[in-house]
Amino acid sequence: MARMKRDDRVFKALADPTRRFLLDALRKRDGRTLTELASQLEMTRFGVMKHLRILEAARLVVTRREGRTKRHFLNAVPIRLIHDRWIDKYTEPWASALSALKQNLERTMEKVFEIYIKTTPERLWAAITDPERRKRFSFGVGVYSDWKAGSAYTGRTTELTRSPGVDIFAGENLEVDPPRKLVQSFRALWSEEITGEGTSRVTWEIEPVGDSCRLRVTHDQLREGANSQLYGGWPMLLSGLKTYLETGETLTTPASLMYLAEQG
Repeated sequence: MARMKRDDRVFKALADPTRRFLLDALRKRDGRTLTELASQLEMTRFGVMKHLRILEAARLVVTRREGRTKRHFLNAVPIRLIHDRWIDKYTEPWASALSALKQNLERTMEKVFEIYIKTTPERLWAAITDPERRKRFSFGVGVYSDWKAGSAYTGRTTELTRSPGVDIFAGENLEVDPPRKLVQSFRALWSEEITGEGTSRVTWEIEPVGDSCRLRVTHDQLREGANSQLYGGWPMLLSGLKTYLETGETLTTPASLMYLAEQG
């Protein structure tokens, strides 16, 4: 029943052309203010605010305050959850490829993703930091570190590839506050093209809400026009994390598994 209500909010939010326009605007450039969004519509600020509230209620938009400024970010996770439910494993690679073609890569500096998971902060933290648990929702990639501020970490796959594995990403733990917050530098290593994008930053924030947790992942310090491979996988990964912690099951995404196999 809870899933139905959540899906209903998403479908209702997407049914209106104005709200789809607002999502497209944020897809093109995240972090816009109400004034910036309202300037693109022949509508009062109050009208735009009403549409944004509906998008926030559906968790398609999340906000962040910077002083007196309130910025809006597209949150693709709810759409990904519906995708995982409705698109089967045979059509998924094609759907993912078509979706990737539609990504707008211009002026991207920061991406924010948010999801609610029925679990405890301690279990969620363990899933993020324990390599064996991380593999369950990260397509065989475990993250290895001593999880101390200033220490290094490495994301390495040991499944579907030759031993001892392939380094997929790496960085430094900038802030470690279990089980609430983890800030890391991030450098992708899975191809020369993506490695050339340089170092960005990923912040994991866990907040208990009733019998659940709100997890917000912010990927920022991206260069303008950064390759979408750097951040495009977050909705898929967080969807897998939610499924793993709530059901114990593992999502399989053929496109990602095929990529990992090719690295071997």
